[in-house]
Amino acid sequence: MYGLKERLMHEAGYDPLRLGVEVEKHVARGDKRKYYRFRGGRWYGGIATADCVGCNLRCRFCWGWIPRDNYSSYGEFYSPREVYGRLVAIASRRGYRYVRVSGNEPTLAWQHLLELLELFEQDGRYTFILETNGIIIGADKAKARDLAGFKHLHVRVSLKGVNEDEFHRLTGARREFFSLQLKALENLLNEGVSTHPAVMLSFSEPRGVDILKERLREIDKGLADNLEEEYVFLYPHVVELMARTGLKPRVAYSPDGIPGDLV
Repeated sequence: MYGLKERLMHEAGYDPLRLGVEVEKHVARGDKRKYYRFRGGRWYGGIATADCVGCNLRCRFCWGWIPRDNYSSYGEFYSPREVYGRLVAIASRRGYRYVRVSGNEPTLAWQHLLELLELFEQDGRYTFILETNGIIIGADKAKARDLAGFKHLHVRVSLKGVNEDEFHRLTGARREFFSLQLKALENLLNEGVSTHPAVMLSFSEPRGVDILKERLREIDKGLADNLEEEYVFLYPHVVELMARTGLKPRVAYSPDGIPGDLV
């Protein structure tokens, strides 16, 4: 049982920026970053993926929560050159034109990420999809400027819910940090970085989606027009996590079914 002080802190939520600083101490070492898997996949029509360790959010539906929560013991350290080599090997073998870092939050080890992007920029054969919750980029517009010079980069900002209250319910983080996700999109557009928003809608009411689109239009009409819908896939470990945290999706999909197979 929580005492009153602990319960109030729990209900208010945590600071993702402070959490990110703490996690980064364990997953970044010099120019190296921790990764736990390298793989190919069907997303984006075929993409080579490096799954990193460590995140600054604690989403209650996360498919990567096991390495996320066990960042001290999970994964091995790789240099940007080593990650580049592994991704290129997968992409060239399978004929992919896209690469990404996924699994947890790629922006935590910022210098490592920039050096990895530079290697792919020099290569020129692949588009790098940066999948991020955007909070670090939203908090520091200089991060968006760092990304502005990469011509083979596209940033996908994954919004955790449609508003502040839903963000808090899905992540446990303080409500005000939802605005940094939106600010990340604004910062990226201001620096001319190719970007679009995605949003987790498994737990959302339709009216909330409409209001989110209005907020996105206030930043740029194209953001609302290109909003990508995300839904929970019912992997056993995701079902376990949602049961622990009391989340019940309105819409979810089987991991074994094709898109559109509703469970």
